[in-house]
Amino acid sequence: MRLQGKTALITGAARGIGRAFAAAYIAEGARVAIADIDIARARATATELGPDAIAIEMDVTSQASIDAAVAETIEALGQIDILINNAALFTAAPITDITRADYARVFDINVAGTLFTLQAVARHMIERGIRGHIINMASQAGRRGEPLVAVYCATKAAVISLTQSAGLNLIAHGINVNAIAPGVVDGEHWDGVDAFFAKHEGKPPGQKKREVGAAVPYGRMGRAEDLTGMAVFLASAEADYIVAQCYNVDGGQWMS
Repeated sequence: MRLQGKTALITGAARGIGRAFAAAYIAEGARVAIADIDIARARATATELGPDAIAIEMDVTSQASIDAAVAETIEALGQIDILINNAALFTAAPITDITRADYARVFDINVAGTLFTLQAVARHMIERGIRGHIINMASQAGRRGEPLVAVYCATKAAVISLTQSAGLNLIAHGINVNAIAPGVVDGEHWDGVDAFFAKHEGKPPGQKKREVGAAVPYGRMGRAEDLTGMAVFLASAEADYIVAQCYNVDGGQWMS
């Protein structure tokens, strides 16, 4: 029960990795706000996870929505001790096919959404004197470029850099900011990722997924549950002396 009595806001938590984080936090004694743009699914997830979960509607591309979601979480749970910036969008295209609209949308969600949600929660923590923990979701894609994934890779590199800057700034207020960089993680989102590569690489559906899984040194793609141990650790008092770091949880795909 390492998070006993703590409260957490997790964005993009209605499914996949965010949902796994919420379940792990509840198991460790926390109460959790399941924040998602899909409020119907967030409510269903909160119901499945039990009385320690609440659903919050949140669009990280809207400052008004961020502010409202943070305020609603504070009203319902009393305060926010932990934030996980998990909401993100994947895209892929050759450099010559990237559009400004796609670029703007992915940066708006993955970078601006992370920054301004972090900012809103940090302001609350500073105002209340909360020695909180903020976890940003980066990616192995932020560690190096990929031929068809320039925009997504750039957003996740920005998240790593943002984590470093925010961590160095906010530790003066007793707020730890760190990040997790997963590798390839299986889940329903991979249907969309696989479709991008099927389109641009001419692969049959499912082939790219099999290839990336086989390339992981551990021997398989990751699962959402593989990330929960790091997420719990970084939110706990055990990580209080860890500042502005990004941890790879990727089955050995990247060493730094």
